[in-house]
Amino acid sequence: MILGRVCGTVVCTRKDESLVGLKLLVVEELACDTKEPTGSYVVAVDAVGAGASEHVLVVAGSSARLAQRTLQKPVDATIIAIVDSVVFDEERS
Repeated sequence: MILGRVCGTVVCTRKDESLVGLKLLVVEELACDTKEPTGSYVVAVDAVGAGASEHVLVVAGSSARLAQRTLQKPVDATIIAIVDSVVFDEERS
């Protein structure tokens, strides 16, 4: 899974019919411990109603096609959760 922040949208007037009605968002990958950007981006289908600047969890590859909204759809990344917080053990290195 990828921790990220929604930073944009992708608008497509022409696309595969199976993608009609799906929202495509640009997600900037974040380091889990610092929540700082890593410099990587991914376009992901929004399965949970995420909005601008929200922290989200993204799954990629075959897992992206297992969410209810993306079953049997040609997607490679799906937003599956909106993150409330990230908590580490006090003894982490």
